[in-house]
Amino acid sequence: MKGTTSISVPVGNREIIIESGVLAKQSAGAVTVRLEDTVVFTAVTFSKEIDTEKDYFPLQVEYREKFYAAGKFPGGFFKRESRPTEKEILTARMTDRPIRPLFPHSYRNEVQVNSMVLSADGENDSDVLCIIGASSALTLSEIPFLGPVGGVRVGRVKGQFIINPTFTQRVESDIDLVYACTAEMPVMIEGSANEVEEPVIIEAMRFAHSECIKLIEAQLELRRRMGLPAKIAQVVDMEDRILTGILRETAEPLLNDALRIQDMRARENRIAEVKKSVFAKVVEKYPVVTEIVFNMAFD
Repeated sequence: MKGTTSISVPVGNREIIIESGVLAKQSAGAVTVRLEDTVVFTAVTFSKEIDTEKDYFPLQVEYREKFYAAGKFPGGFFKRESRPTEKEILTARMTDRPIRPLFPHSYRNEVQVNSMVLSADGENDSDVLCIIGASSALTLSEIPFLGPVGGVRVGRVKGQFIINPTFTQRVESDIDLVYACTAEMPVMIEGSANEVEEPVIIEAMRFAHSECIKLIEAQLELRRRMGLPAKIAQVVDMEDRILTGILRETAEPLLNDALRIQDMRARENRIAEVKKSVFAKVVEKYPVVTEIVFNMAFD
């Protein structure tokens, strides 16, 4: 496609193609990920304003499969697309789990990751492509994401490991393992097996990790090809770090004593008292500290 920046990655014995630069230009980052004739589009958007009222990270991950991707019309009584199916919900969760821990602890900007299947060939599952797409879009964005992440599915047919097996191969496989990781460590492992020994599963994970590294390197290379500056490796919130240090000095000795109380209710009451008294001391010294920020650091 004209204007597209793409990179092709040999994963297993097939190619995965990641493209960006044409679709959803107003999003923070957008890519299409292709495996043969299965194509997944992913776009990432985020709010540049911090919601100080939230004490959690407002990340929303959506994944949808439309009938047109397979060249079909919705049948039955309802002729329109309905609520997410079980497969769509599980794929969204599978995408959420690897990326959620890789945002800075104190990051509170709203982030949405939306993926949908543009083309489904009926042989290649789109769920793993969704993981790759989400990571790629976040890597291309200015969002402080501590990735990239690579994700593959591993099967085993007749004793041979297969990366991203087709639906036909998965019927014969005695392993169905989805593995996602950063360059340093795994961030999600999900799967099932048919009476397979533990060393085989460990070997499958090692095999998957080596293939994921190719996808991670490809995402970084795609960012370079698009002329984007190197991604900041880590965001450090100095206020959060200072507050954590203060709490460690003031609250830790009191909490150590409270946690030794045998009775559960008495222990919880004592911890609540410690929390309340420490908060009063912190606010007296640092009036700008809100209860939400304090609770995040204390917990």
